[in-house]
Amino acid sequence: MRPDLLSTLVLAVVAIVLGVVAYLRDPGLPLLGVKNGASMLWFIVPRLVPAILIAGLLQVLVPQEVVSRHFGRESGLRALVIASLAGVLTPGGPMVTVPFMVALANSGASMAPLVAYMTSWSLFGMQRIIAWEAPLMGWRFVAVRVVPSLAFPVVAGWLVKVFYQD
Repeated sequence: MRPDLLSTLVLAVVAIVLGVVAYLRDPGLPLLGVKNGASMLWFIVPRLVPAILIAGLLQVLVPQEVVSRHFGRESGLRALVIASLAGVLTPGGPMVTVPFMVALANSGASMAPLVAYMTSWSLFGMQRIIAWEAPLMGWRFVAVRVVPSLAFPVVAGWLVKVFYQD
């Protein structure tokens, strides 16, 4: 079975099981759950559609040769550093970053820069630091968390380059 179909099937089974559990707890809960899910869907779709369109447009606008040359299998430390910096600067959530990564992968980027990018975005996304971490935890906390981890994205990308052949 294709992995994408398997993951969809697993999600459907989990949704059905949760619906049954909710019904057993209170017959009105499944409908409330569906309403909550629809509300989230209406929140996500307006963001997801443009993100996917941007990813598709990037695939046709950025020449594959450029991506392959700078971020392909032969790329080195420079690609890992640039990908890590891009991860810090990419705004938005996974609805933006994942389609962007798919566009890069389809244009010839190798696993190492993609891992560096995603690791960097996960650890150091500026929008999260500015909007949430610094205001709630303070800049001292941000510095104490970020400084020891600065090398992680590049190291993660390098480890992929050494141990994983794509």
